[in-house]
Amino acid sequence: MSIPGFAFVPQTLRVPVGTRVTWTNDHSVAHTVSSRDDLFDTDTFSSGATFSYTFNESGTFEYYCRIHPFMTAEIIVE
Repeated sequence: MSIPGFAFVPQTLRVPVGTRVTWTNDHSVAHTVSSRDDLFDTDTFSSGATFSYTFNESGTFEYYCRIHPFMTAEIIVE
C-alpha cells in the first residue's frame, strides 16, 4: 500500500487470510494508518516510513488517517 499524497493507493485491497500488508508513506506530509475498529493504529509517520500488519481473520477492515480523516480505504480479507 502506498500513500503518494492525500490518499491510500489502492483504496480497496483484497487479500487472503494471513497476508501481511505494508503501507509506505511516499508523501512529504505525515500520516497515520488507523482502523475504524481499533485493530491497528500507527503513530504519525513521516515520508519514507512504513507500517505493516498481518490480517489473520477474514472480514472488511476500514481505515483512515487520523490527521486527514477524509483519507479512507479498506482491506477485504477472504
